[in-house]
Amino acid sequence: MTHITKLSTKGQVVLPKAIRAARRWRAGTQFTIEEYGEGILLKPKSQAVVQNWDELIGCVAYNGPRKSIREMNQAMAAEARERR
Repeated sequence: MTHITKLSTKGQVVLPKAIRAARRWRAGTQFTIEEYGEGILLKPKSQAVVQNWDELIGCVAYNGPRKSIREMNQAMAAEARERR
């Protein structure tokens, strides 16, 4: 399917809503742009590796009783011992 858009005076191009929705691209998505033949290739930038715990918190669901820091540390140590 072909969509038509235009370049604004600020150099911005609006991606049609149907394309953004199909690709699940939201405001703030970063892209790489490569020259490709007579046009360009627009690709979403690869997700960065988690840099710190704050970025990781909440990405894994857990249903159960809360664990203390001590219990979590013990569980991580036990897993590390098993993997050695």
